[in-house]
Amino acid sequence: MTYVVACAGRRIDAEGLAVADRRFPLTNVINVRRRLEKFFKEEQPSMLVCSAACGADLLALDIANDLNLRCRIILPFKPARFRDTSVIDRPSNPELNADWGTIFDRVITAAEMAGDLVVMSTISAIDDTAAYAAANRSIISEALHISDARPEAHQRPLALIVWDGMARQPNDATAEFRRLTVAAGFIQRELRTN
Repeated sequence: MTYVVACAGRRIDAEGLAVADRRFPLTNVINVRRRLEKFFKEEQPSMLVCSAACGADLLALDIANDLNLRCRIILPFKPARFRDTSVIDRPSNPELNADWGTIFDRVITAAEMAGDLVVMSTISAIDDTAAYAAANRSIISEALHISDARPEAHQRPLALIVWDGMARQPNDATAEFRRLTVAAGFIQRELRTN
């Protein structure tokens, strides 16, 4: 059993992307959801730490909530701004169980009620790329802190990277999350978005 899972991954692709630029097409949501469900049922973690962007984050949080798994959500900005810039700015499809705004509202409310919503107000003045990088570092730090506080778990935190397996240049937040978690000694697992 893994005590804590830190998750990061691809957002749903913006509309109109060239095939070569696609990382997580909306049409792949059902397959990725199945992979995530299988992962959580097999690993049986007791906590998930991640952000809440459309795509990998929200799918993981939605499944974790369905499984009554504790979720710590780290946002680089206040929820309303994050919702506008990282959730509802990409295609949704309720028929695929990918209504990002609804899922976001539900998981944010649950995390807030449980005292597990962390909003990084100190970085509001920096640019979005730096803010997302700071949020990734906070997710890693939080997962390490929680694991250290629970020595009975006898296991390092696990980094779950949900992506296409290829780094974009120059500022790929998912690739950076992967690099940082490897350096921090996290157990590594990857799930593909393609």
